[in-house]
Amino acid sequence: MKLIQLTASLGWRGHEQKIIYLYEAFKEYGYVEDQWIVCPENSEVHKVAIEKGMNVISFPYKSEYDFKFAKQFAKISKDKNADVIFIHNSQSHTMAVLSAFFYGLKTPLVLCRTLIRRVDTNLLRKWKYNYSGIKKIICVSGPVVDVLKFAVKDHSKLCVVGSVTDIKKFSKQNKSGILHKEFNIPDDYKIIGNIAEFTGFKDHKTWVNTVAELVKRGIKAKYILIGKGSLEMEVRDQVASLGLQNDIIFAGFRKDIPEILPEFDLFLFTSNNEPTGGVLLESYACRVPIVAAKAGGIPEVVIDNETGLLAEVGNPISFADKVEQMLYDEHLQMKCTTNGHQFLIDNFTKEVIAKKMFAELNEVVVSN
Repeated sequence: MKLIQLTASLGWRGHEQKIIYLYEAFKEYGYVEDQWIVCPENSEVHKVAIEKGMNVISFPYKSEYDFKFAKQFAKISKDKNADVIFIHNSQSHTMAVLSAFFYGLKTPLVLCRTLIRRVDTNLLRKWKYNYSGIKKIICVSGPVVDVLKFAVKDHSKLCVVGSVTDIKKFSKQNKSGILHKEFNIPDDYKIIGNIAEFTGFKDHKTWVNTVAELVKRGIKAKYILIGKGSLEMEVRDQVASLGLQNDIIFAGFRKDIPEILPEFDLFLFTSNNEPTGGVLLESYACRVPIVAAKAGGIPEVVIDNETGLLAEVGNPISFADKVEQMLYDEHLQMKCTTNGHQFLIDNFTKEVIAKKMFAELNEVVVSN
């Protein structure tokens, strides 16, 4: 198989990491004869892929309606004799469909979808999701499939392949105290943390309200938020209004997640519309106990009372109760972290997900 992965994303989140993981796994396990990542120049994917010595074709991203690039992309696919194009975000979806519709791109298209969001809100979106050149839509979880069914007429095109985590990258499982030292946290204080972009569906409001409840209950802990985003100032204002400046630490964007995640005594995840939550899988790898919202695709990743605890969406009292339960029950912690680690090994490693992903892509190639 000759594969092109196409993205128009400029930033770096879980989906962009997935592109890199899949490239590595497809190469490592011999699933592809050759492969390329086509992405915007100076994007985060471009930087990482170049650094890792991957085959990269860059382009100046102007808009998803860049007809010049759409024409160029048809030529790229033809020149590389690609068997399938794997599309990774909405803008590149538009580009690929334009390339096929106007410029004769013949290579079958497969779309990867990771958001729980209605796409039947306008005719153009509905058209591009039902375009005949899109042979399959690979969703990250069942709820993503469910929401797409409102727009996609042929439900047989929809399938599920879960998130992927590199367990070699997240191999550290023992605490070294680096966060306690960096932020001058007393040794007898627990660290409860979250790693997420400051965006609406991550529901930092509930996270902060949960901290307020835990502080009221006298829990001996510091609370760390890792990430950046458009709503950060709003969250900071909420923290200030509740008088939690000495309890909540804003640690910013970090590149050393594999080093600092194992320092958490508990991972608190309040996202209210999460497609799957790749950071939860990273917590499994590091054997960090999890309390998460019973929302979106999270229950497909966190099995309540077996691999973690699920709390009621948007309810800080429910979250605080679950946090206390997990913090003070060492047997529960051991059970959940052991089961979670095994659940990760069985279902979400690069080897497992790459095999499933290749099977879906190859089905399209064989049937084309």
